[in-house]
Amino acid sequence: MARQPQDLLHLLTRAERLAARRIQSVLDAYDCSVEAWRVLDLLSGDEGRSMTALAEDAALPAPTLTKLIDQLVDQNLVFRRVDPADRRRVLVQLTPRGLRRRRQLSRAVRAEWGPTPPGLTEDEEGQLMPLLGRLSGALADGGDKEGTTTTAAGNPVGRAR
Repeated sequence: MARQPQDLLHLLTRAERLAARRIQSVLDAYDCSVEAWRVLDLLSGDEGRSMTALAEDAALPAPTLTKLIDQLVDQNLVFRRVDPADRRRVLVQLTPRGLRRRRQLSRAVRAEWGPTPPGLTEDEEGQLMPLLGRLSGALADGGDKEGTTTTAAGNPVGRAR
């Protein structure tokens, strides 16, 4: 029997919701949402990211991200600055406190999650991450599989627009 697109969507949605629920149970002890954790993680090691790129990578609508960044600024976890290359853009960057919080949250999540996603072997994770990266890239490119690659972490990197 051929699988229907809704079968894949159902499985991906269910896996994402269950994973988020599991992660949220860890983050609750730190009064942190999954979205805030995701943003803090996306900002690690960077010289700053534009709000547009951050919204896209965090899969958050721009108004939601703005509200979240406002909260993170109030907590002294991130700060905004003008992009020196394009003064019209605003970059967001971790503060030293934000960097410490990101590390603390990452350790707590890893302690709960383990070295691989629950129920998967290392080999299975090694197969799953590139496949999900390819799927994300293909969907972002409107189904165009050419020119879509993934990073070592399995994150999609599509063609520049």
